[in-house]
Amino acid sequence: MGKIRGFMDYDRADEAYLSVTKRLKNYDEFTIKPKDTELEQQGGRCMDCGVPFCHSGCPLGNLIPDFNDAVYNKEWKEALEILHSTNNFPEFTGRLCPAPCESACVLGIISPPVSIEMIEKYIVERGFKEGWIKARKPSKSTGKSIAIVGSGPAGLAAAQQLNSVGHKVIVYERDKKIGGLLRYGIPDFKLEKSVIDRRINLMIEEGVIFKTGVEVGKDVEISTLENKCDIILLTGGATIRRELPISGCELNGVVQAMDFLKHQNEVVDNVSVPNKKLSAKGKNVIVIGGGDTGSDCIGTSNRHKAKSVINFEIQDKPPKNRTNENPWPYWPFTLKTSSSHQEGIKRQWSIMTKEFIGDSNGNLTGLKTVNVAWEKDIDNNFKLTEIEGSEKIWPCDLALLALGFTGPENSLLNDLETKIDKMSKPITKNYQTSNPKVFAAGDLRRGQSLIVWAISEGREAAFHIDNFLMGNSNLPTKIKGDLPLVK
Repeated sequence: MGKIRGFMDYDRADEAYLSVTKRLKNYDEFTIKPKDTELEQQGGRCMDCGVPFCHSGCPLGNLIPDFNDAVYNKEWKEALEILHSTNNFPEFTGRLCPAPCESACVLGIISPPVSIEMIEKYIVERGFKEGWIKARKPSKSTGKSIAIVGSGPAGLAAAQQLNSVGHKVIVYERDKKIGGLLRYGIPDFKLEKSVIDRRINLMIEEGVIFKTGVEVGKDVEISTLENKCDIILLTGGATIRRELPISGCELNGVVQAMDFLKHQNEVVDNVSVPNKKLSAKGKNVIVIGGGDTGSDCIGTSNRHKAKSVINFEIQDKPPKNRTNENPWPYWPFTLKTSSSHQEGIKRQWSIMTKEFIGDSNGNLTGLKTVNVAWEKDIDNNFKLTEIEGSEKIWPCDLALLALGFTGPENSLLNDLETKIDKMSKPITKNYQTSNPKVFAAGDLRRGQSLIVWAISEGREAAFHIDNFLMGNSNLPTKIKGDLPLVK
């Protein structure tokens, strides 16, 4: 694929960024598009590896060597068709995916892997620019109706797939605008919301019906949807946030990361006014949690002009390169430095927060921490040990808890009398719950995960719903039916 020995002729290239000084002045995206000739060269780095592990690394099964080859040969429209055949929203994944495909790239054994995510992003952006991406209205109507609860990437992917084969699809969203965490959890400097609106407008033109500001179970009874629709698909995400139940957790200034990020997105969208309690301006900020959400809090705090920003991570500092225990093609547990980290941050590893400290008015003033060590026990499992004498007090006016999510809210699952597991997730077979009219997909079904997995879940759920309603389905699927149990 690509150019023979192209990986020897061209070095890996990544998107360039605006300078930190310039990009901290606003909430706009700050990547700089490479020239098309440079992108074509990057496509040429894709080697004829025989077995493209990038396919299995990608939850969507994107045909990566195929679109890389098309880009290298300047066949951009064909590359777009290949990309859209497996991915409804490459403009989202091309910006936000951690690119497990690149971690599985065979070239990565000996050299930096192919810049797959960057190529994907600019294929779809070229498609929008050239006017190649148009609404595709279904040619027939099946007379079947489907209610989708939740408009995140799983719900949107399922909606587009099911609408394409002629089902009537109505998407219910309790927030004021469509997108779920894409809109309210991802900062604008990583995903400008016009990118979401551009795709939503196409889906409306295709025939998908969106109802915003409608909370199912409150504004409309779930029983009403169950009686009115042939199928209900639940894609509400894993929205129960992890707490840090230690002394002082009730103090003013201890804030959940998603509250902080959602408010800022609403401010940028001019649907909310700045809230001093949710502002990092002039404050000593400590972000607890080292994942993508923590990184987003760091970038937002720097744009607020925080006095200082520190990131706490309870795990040890990862190595820069793979260890023998973490070989290719597995996901690399190596040090990740995001664009937000590069904007100004102190990172503290192997540290655990023991107490939030406040003043007489109930306001947060500091954090008490202890350093920890991770040691293997006799069963070769890691065990956390506090290091005696390592206690420290950190000045802090705003502590942002970026600790992830434990599972879905289960009120609708209870109302629909579906069976759930110990993590409150619905028990499913072929994405169908114990209630035959109810299907589930995305983080609500599999737990907290990646956007690319959510899109995959939505697509797979759509196939199984269509197959259930019609007796067969022409929608694409990676696996027809559940995998057999391994004895």
